[in-house]
Amino acid sequence: MDITSVMSGAAPTAVGKAAIVSDYDTFLHLLTTQMQNQDPLNPIDSSDYAVQLATFSGVEQQTLTNDLLAAMQAQLGQFGLGQMAGWVGQEGRGVMPVAVQDAGPVTLLAEPQAGADRAVMVVRDAQGTVVNRVDLLPQTAEFAWSPVDITGDALPDGLYDITLESYLGEDRLTTAPLASYARITEVQAEGAAIWLVMEGGAKIPASAITGLRG
Repeated sequence: MDITSVMSGAAPTAVGKAAIVSDYDTFLHLLTTQMQNQDPLNPIDSSDYAVQLATFSGVEQQTLTNDLLAAMQAQLGQFGLGQMAGWVGQEGRGVMPVAVQDAGPVTLLAEPQAGADRAVMVVRDAQGTVVNRVDLLPQTAEFAWSPVDITGDALPDGLYDITLESYLGEDRLTTAPLASYARITEVQAEGAAIWLVMEGGAKIPASAITGLRG
């Protein structure tokens, strides 16, 4: 009986302390059985026992390490959650889906490519269909946009992706997401990651926020 092969296959990453104790009892039982049933004329070398003990010890330590890392990640997530609780109620700036509600104006930040002589804002709905194209001045500026489609009708409520195309003459230089402002309504911790729920329903990682204001 090769205990090493039996135990080396039992290296899960989410096993608790109780499982380790159970595995250790099983290991001792197998080791005792192996010693009792060995050939007295050809006993197992003591070095084999040492290898088997080292193998189990390695599995045990790896499992405990994984459990410790998981606990540390959870604690870091909760720490970040507490630190960012003060963000709730503030406006966050970043690249995110833009929420349209009751045709109310949304605050956007245009940052055209340097050297561009014109810029075009492209608005897409949840299905990826272009619903409007708006010519903008080729300069960095914050502005309020009334969400309408290409015919001038108000856009229905929902989340929209807005990009900015920068041109030099007829050549398109870049296409980049347009940053916007939205109020933060909730902070959530998922493991070590912190997520923000924005007014209108968009959910983005906290790392996507590049500015805050009251």
